[in-house]
Amino acid sequence: MSTFPSVTGSQLIKALRKLGFEVIRTRASHHFLRHPNGRSTVIPVHQGETIGRGLFAQILQDCDLSRDELQEVL
Repeated sequence: MSTFPSVTGSQLIKALRKLGFEVIRTRASHHFLRHPNGRSTVIPVHQGETIGRGLFAQILQDCDLSRDELQEVL
């Protein structure tokens, strides 16, 4: 079982902004984020829903981050 807390899309966007990512556009409930060095990802923001572990792993891979790096800013 994972010790990593469940996060919502809004919480994840807030954490990624602290790491230098910016929301470049929004389409419906999907927020597109990009870092100045070119890394980018898409995060769904649905009211009351958390990010699933598979999608969470894909977002970390897209952003080239480790779980530890993200947990520091959460």
